[in-house]
Amino acid sequence: MPSPSTPREGLVVATHGRHCVVETSDGQQRICHPRGKKSQAVVGDRVLWQGAAAGQGEEGTIERVQERRNLFYRQDEVRTKSFAANIDQVLILIAAEPVFSESQLARALIAAEAAHIAPLIALNKRDLAGPFARAWERLAPYRRMGGAHPYEVLALGLAEADAADRAALLDRLQGKATLVLGPSGSGKSTLINLLVPGAQVQTGEISQALNSGKHTTTATRWYWVDRARGTALIDSPGFQEFGLRHIAPTQLAACMPDIAAHAQGCRFYNCTHLHEPGCRVIAAVENGESADGISANRYKIYSELFAELAQTRY
Repeated sequence: MPSPSTPREGLVVATHGRHCVVETSDGQQRICHPRGKKSQAVVGDRVLWQGAAAGQGEEGTIERVQERRNLFYRQDEVRTKSFAANIDQVLILIAAEPVFSESQLARALIAAEAAHIAPLIALNKRDLAGPFARAWERLAPYRRMGGAHPYEVLALGLAEADAADRAALLDRLQGKATLVLGPSGSGKSTLINLLVPGAQVQTGEISQALNSGKHTTTATRWYWVDRARGTALIDSPGFQEFGLRHIAPTQLAACMPDIAAHAQGCRFYNCTHLHEPGCRVIAAVENGESADGISANRYKIYSELFAELAQTRY
């Protein structure tokens, strides 16, 4: 048994403000505080932490955050919001109702591409036949998108999920750490509770331990799906905006697979795909909804984002 003064490795499984919950290799959890800004951790971080000296309580101190494999975050004019580190994929959960924002979906996908994290799209509320059919049709450009990393779009009915739905989800999550991302009302809590029985109890225990009160639980929470602790879900708070200020406008096309698939054929190497002659992207937009085309909505999102990102840099 190492002494309290011996740094030990751990996994950050929850955060609230500057406090973290660190899980040890044997599954025990300890509230820890960062030692300076350089030790500020996010969920999914592997850290070196140190217990308190004898007689000084049960809490610990994070001494160092280990090197990250990746970090999924968003950035607006005011601040940077980190969701999680060292993850294998992002499950973007949207619903037939309330009507999802395609712009917010695209932004989340772009952030995943920029961080080299595989995205998975899931449309919930399959039981709402009419709204679901309309939402599914809106996702047609994503379902047919090719490229090096084609998007997969799942149809879900989480409120009435059966064993087949659960098995289909687990098949795509097996052996991975998956961040569940989506707007409020999309069904994130239902998804977590379907795959992690007792998740609400775990969250309540963590909130009580962190003394976060009735107003907020942890901002982001790591759950193990299996006893072997090989498959994990990371629950995140809902969001209304998704800033991409950390992405350069010239990087944008590469983060949108349908745009990137045509960008290499443009006449000019530094083509912005907005007005230049000989632009293969603009030609693909003119092809419309054909198999090799780019949807008008997707191109509109690209154009508006390019202008937004360019403006923030000048």
